Amino acid sequence: MKEPGEIIVFITTSDEQEAENIAQLLLNKRLIACCNMVGGVRSMFRWQGALEIENECLMIIKTRSSLLDEVVEAVKSAHSYEVPEIIAVPVIGGNQDYLKWIGDETG
Repeated sequence: MKEPGEIIVFITTSDEQEAENIAQLLLNKRLIACCNMVGGVRSMFRWQGALEIENECLMIIKTRSSLLDEVVEAVKSAHSYEVPEIIAVPVIGGNQDYLKWIGDETG
């Protein structure tokens, strides 16, 4: 299977300020083309044996699959969580002009 050109990366952060800081870092490094930040996300998960319920901010990032390792390392270096959620999914289609823009912005 061919490696996808564009990907969507989901990252949760402790709040909108942390999301904005990480997005600025990634944009300044030209590792991403765009980041949507969705505040007010309620997350439930197990952490170190305990059930946790937290308010978080969800980042939805558009980039190229070839940059994923660099994105992961940059996020981990700037994130407050010990084990941040960083999950990538392939883009299988869409507006070709937009997909080209992603490539152009992450040059």
